[in-house]
Amino acid sequence: MTEIMTDELDRKAASAFEGYIVRKDLAQRFKGQYPVPTYVGEFLLGRYCATTDQEEIREGLEVVERLMSERTVRAGTQELFKARARERGSVKLIDLVTARLDAKTDSYLVELPSLQLKDVRITSELVQEHERMLTGGFYAEVELEYDAVIAAEKNGRPFGVASLRPIQLSKRSALEEMARGRAEFTTEEWKALLLRSVGFEPEALSERARDVLLLRMVPFVERNYNSVELGPRGTGKSHLFQQVSPYSHLVSGGKATVARMFVNNANGQRGLVTQYDVVCFDEVSGVSFDQKDGVNIMKGYMESGEFSRGRESIRADGGVVMVGNFDVDVAHQQRIGHLFGPMPPEMRDDTALMDRIHAYLPGWDVPKLNSALFTQHFGLVSDFLAECWHQLRFEGRWNKVAHRVRLGGALSGRDTTAVQRTVGGLLKLISPDEAAEIKDADLEWAVRLALEMRRRVKEQQKRIGSAEFRNTHFSYQLGEDAVERFVATPELQSDDSIGSDPLPPGQVWALGSGGQDEHAGLYRIDVNEGPGSGVRVLNNPVPRPFQESIRFAEQNLYSQARTLVGEREPRQHEYSVQLRAFDSARSGSGLGLPALLALCSALLERPLKGGLLAAGHLNLGGGIDPVHNAIDLAELAAEKRAAALLLPISARKQLNDLSDDVAAKLTILYYTDARDALIKALQE
Repeated sequence: MTEIMTDELDRKAASAFEGYIVRKDLAQRFKGQYPVPTYVGEFLLGRYCATTDQEEIREGLEVVERLMSERTVRAGTQELFKARARERGSVKLIDLVTARLDAKTDSYLVELPSLQLKDVRITSELVQEHERMLTGGFYAEVELEYDAVIAAEKNGRPFGVASLRPIQLSKRSALEEMARGRAEFTTEEWKALLLRSVGFEPEALSERARDVLLLRMVPFVERNYNSVELGPRGTGKSHLFQQVSPYSHLVSGGKATVARMFVNNANGQRGLVTQYDVVCFDEVSGVSFDQKDGVNIMKGYMESGEFSRGRESIRADGGVVMVGNFDVDVAHQQRIGHLFGPMPPEMRDDTALMDRIHAYLPGWDVPKLNSALFTQHFGLVSDFLAECWHQLRFEGRWNKVAHRVRLGGALSGRDTTAVQRTVGGLLKLISPDEAAEIKDADLEWAVRLALEMRRRVKEQQKRIGSAEFRNTHFSYQLGEDAVERFVATPELQSDDSIGSDPLPPGQVWALGSGGQDEHAGLYRIDVNEGPGSGVRVLNNPVPRPFQESIRFAEQNLYSQARTLVGEREPRQHEYSVQLRAFDSARSGSGLGLPALLALCSALLERPLKGGLLAAGHLNLGGGIDPVHNAIDLAELAAEKRAAALLLPISARKQLNDLSDDVAAKLTILYYTDARDALIKALQE
């Protein structure tokens, strides 16, 4: 066993969660070495190695190694275990326990796959105590007995389960202990500990990848939560659902039977969604239902959490998660179709099914797994973590923060529900104490992620062509007088083309008309306002023509303040300005009008319309200089995929010669003066 360098987070975790932490690299030692999931090894490590004392870890590790080698059945050793049971009367082993009712003998029989036994006796009391063995089964420490008398009978079943202990923690106080320990950590430290607890090293991951990994945890803490994650192979999409929690069940590609998923009408046996918190379809592109109406039953269940058996309606709270692989990159997938393309044929174009998905996770933002991404530090024992997550399902979080968040008008009822569920789940993960105060920064983090995950679903519905999903401009406001902020999905954005979403207040897409030595070009002007006075351009060096554009914009803002920004006093604010050039044109000449719009937008705290490009120059007297190459500007605006171009009225006659193709793509908005331009540019 190698010693590790403990860091501050390890020391905090050891102090706050004594007895509930384990070195995650030790769990990795057993992965693949024994025929059981990671959480089985961690269950034993948590029992014998939940300490930072190296000597105690070493001793505990020896015990765990011995138990794993003695009690797990490797290929080729099954007859040895059976023989031991016969010679000693019983044998202890760790195995997946599943049971079925044998109608002929009116008794339950257990299957132990590692021993290749399908007819092991078990008492009905044990089955009723652990009903999950009747659906997908669970891992347990089993005492298997052998009865020689029964063996001598005709059709006798000599093997029987004397006792079993599920490999999971069922401490009622687990969540209270987690909430108490969480108070010792900052939010960033706690997120890092959660990631280490599922085996990842946060330091080796980008912030984006960390967020996606945290989103994978939401179905464990939120009831009836449905999500999809598609992305490249080898990014660990099914790891969490197979290795970390006994409350989840992985269904590998192939036939999914309605009887197994929901209810068996022949015997009334309840299915996986009633027995597990999360049912994950792995390799979802290969999944199909055995019945024609299987997808419809699933849609009904994903909507309401209910399904029917005859006249009886059955409620369940298991979430449905679908994970699968892209064979092409995201940009290509969006060019040839939509991001649900890899789903099975009966699901991929079904907008009603998509509408029931609360979040579409960008699996392409998680790197392919390699040893550098796995942590060698301490994390919470998976078993303790899984139990806390299970208990969190019965708490709410959205109601606590609903009064602080206003969601934009583009969200439908289902969109709102989806966002609320994702926000609630993320807040439970980072704040397991229901009474703890949630900071604005944490709430905004959760809201932005939730809106993006749901908007990705909506964007694909729009691509399929349904008019009802046309408006995807998702936005939110935090607090009473907060600015409306829009949330986009990054894969739809390109830095050098105009998105259809409104930019934040203070930002404007602009076209410079160029000059003798320069073609027309695309720019973005970003303005931040704060206390102080004057205008500061952050570019170094500042292009001289842009310096002039900004000076003219500043003087017009001061001289026309009453008509532009009303009661606000622009001289009592400082403006930080940055110019970003996207074409060969870099001088920033002739951008007075767009610069003025950016200053006003920042001061008014209101965004400009999405997809809008502004062009035109001001003079110090407040007049608008003429534009001499209006057709060039319109063609460039169409090429950059702008929805609208704002031009001075003096350019109108030039545009009579604009091609039909460009005229059909672009809305031209004419303005007579600076105030008219601002009114037409502001988002309603």
